[in-house]
Amino acid sequence: MNPRLKQFWQSITQKGDRKMKTNVFSCLIVYLAIGTMNLYAENAPGGDKDSSVPVKAAKNVIVDGGNKVFCAWPANNGLWSWGNEILVGYSKREFEEKKGHNYAGKEGGAALLARSMDGGETWKVEDPENFVGDGDETTVTPSGINFAHPAFAMRIKKEPEQFWYSYDKGHTWKGPHNFGELMNDPKLAGKKFTARTDYIVNGPDDCFVFLSATPGKSGRDFTFTARTKNAGKTFDFVSWIVSPTDPHRGVMPTTVRCSDKKLVTAIRRRQGKDTGGNNCWVDCYVSNDNAASWKFLSKVGEAGLWNGNPPALTRLKDERLCCVYGNRSKNQMLARFSNNQGETWGHEIILRDDFQVDKFGDNDFGYPRLVQRPDGKLVAIYYWATKKRPQQHIAATIWKQN
Repeated sequence: MNPRLKQFWQSITQKGDRKMKTNVFSCLIVYLAIGTMNLYAENAPGGDKDSSVPVKAAKNVIVDGGNKVFCAWPANNGLWSWGNEILVGYSKREFEEKKGHNYAGKEGGAALLARSMDGGETWKVEDPENFVGDGDETTVTPSGINFAHPAFAMRIKKEPEQFWYSYDKGHTWKGPHNFGELMNDPKLAGKKFTARTDYIVNGPDDCFVFLSATPGKSGRDFTFTARTKNAGKTFDFVSWIVSPTDPHRGVMPTTVRCSDKKLVTAIRRRQGKDTGGNNCWVDCYVSNDNAASWKFLSKVGEAGLWNGNPPALTRLKDERLCCVYGNRSKNQMLARFSNNQGETWGHEIILRDDFQVDKFGDNDFGYPRLVQRPDGKLVAIYYWATKKRPQQHIAATIWKQN
């Protein structure tokens, strides 16, 4: 007990005032209860804190968008950076306000890139040849890929299983290729490839890819690690991250390396249809044996309803982790930091809360990507709509760490 509080209690007991002692005792119980809750909040697994704080010194910029276009889904497309040069992928279609996604038709549209040479302050749109959607026939993975090339970039696409790679920072691309016999592995056979872009280069001939698959129309994806050690000649199944035994959806991993053996990934989760709900959230998993096995690490935060949002995870220069995600129930873009490699997470930081729903009430936004600039500022890129710009567009928030 605090010495002053102890002295005060002794003075009360010496006076023998039963009513006062009762009141003081009640106050002590409340004091200890609040203290215990605060202690839990400070040390609880990520996602258990319900407080949030606004971002400090943030700047919002437009990457691409306009009155007659719908732009979306950076998380599906990828982000690459070389110092202050940032390249982000996204989809662009004709705008049509309707229930669901506000684009005309069911399929089609362009897969574009936007490049910034000044750390995300300004952007230029690019549409390279021989890229996603340009119609070339998929070929088997060629051997001889140099994953460690200083200007290397890889883009992974689902439906069908494809990837492209570049040796000149995304100006030109080779592909599309597939992952050879990977999907014929007994653990994956009969499942549908649903992966987006997430990979970690281990060396010139060696690369992890973090992928997902689903058994069909269940909407329940499983997340796994695959690897090539022969410069792309073959890709082999390594391990489940979210396995088929998990009752909830796990998809769209975003992975960082913390040491030679330790990897941390953040994953988009959605409650299984047969479990009586439709909540969505973000979980972290950890591997301490270089992706040979994975285990649950922490819950980062809630992603809301309306199918939730995928996360964007990056490891900062000071070795902290930062995770950005959207909460579609609160109409907010959020960030959280971890000081202990994802075991626990700090307060939610509100990056944006000015989202404007359309006349159908659709909460269609998010799908972020995240990078840290050489000067330490963070750049989160996502799609958004506001009262002033009601058409979904690609936006970036640049901010200093809170």
